[in-house]
Amino acid sequence: MLSFMTHLGNAHQNCNEQSGRQTFRPRTMAQFVCNLTEKTPVLVNAALTYLKPRLATFWHCAKAELVPPTPAEISTAIWSLKKITSSAQTGSFKQLTVKEALLIGLLATEVWMWFYVGEIIGKHGIIGYDV
Repeated sequence: MLSFMTHLGNAHQNCNEQSGRQTFRPRTMAQFVCNLTEKTPVLVNAALTYLKPRLATFWHCAKAELVPPTPAEISTAIWSLKKITSSAQTGSFKQLTVKEALLIGLLATEVWMWFYVGEIIGKHGIIGYDV
């Protein structure tokens, strides 16, 4: 059986040579594994070369942006929320410039969208809960 498979492999290779196409067809699984183990270090080095600067940039940004808020930032956020609620009660929000109103609207939209993303992740799908 093995000699028959080898004959078929040689016939297929000869057919490819006659048609002018050159394709990579290892004759055995052992050759495939051998080729793979020879090329793995090269591929890993290429991936590391590509990823090192990108991961360095990611970690730099992550250390700056993904830290928990400090107590000073929490008190500032509480003061800001009090200011927003008082402006809603007194109607002073009508005195905002267009740029300020747009920025507040974009921030509210971002918070709203993150809420929806969290809901989608929590229920493992876009549509409905499994009840």
